[in-house]
Amino acid sequence: MKTINYLKGDATNPQTKGNKIIIHICNDIGGWGKGFVMAISKRWKNPETEYRKWFQSGENFNLGEIQIVQVEEDIWICNMIGQHKTISNSKGIAPIRYEAVEKCLNKLIDEALQLNASVHMPRIGCGLAGGKWEEIEPIIERTLLKNNVEVYVYDFE
Repeated sequence: MKTINYLKGDATNPQTKGNKIIIHICNDIGGWGKGFVMAISKRWKNPETEYRKWFQSGENFNLGEIQIVQVEEDIWICNMIGQHKTISNSKGIAPIRYEAVEKCLNKLIDEALQLNASVHMPRIGCGLAGGKWEEIEPIIERTLLKNNVEVYVYDFE
């Protein structure tokens, strides 16, 4: 089975040849404006525009759904709804929804294989969403890696 390739650098600037899908986690309330999305918006306007349109349309805008937006000839952004709201609830439960992240990644497999693309990401779900990498990593292993999708995780320096 493939393993995750850990790299130092910026996930919005993938360091490989060929087609690339950059993935990140979005919330289910249409909010875009903090965290990794800011780095995406700095480089490309389209992912935010499409996410907001998707939210307004209400069509399939649910936890576990994905939206893929092409931003360059060989780069796509995947908006994954894997976070419920934006702050921990009164019981201290973080916004991350691991089941939703797993659903998103399962949907991404076909897209990645069709495009023959590698998948690039920061440590998704571990910033504002409040998730733990020890929970996310096994999800990546049993979805993308198990299906032979090449995965790169970037630690920003």
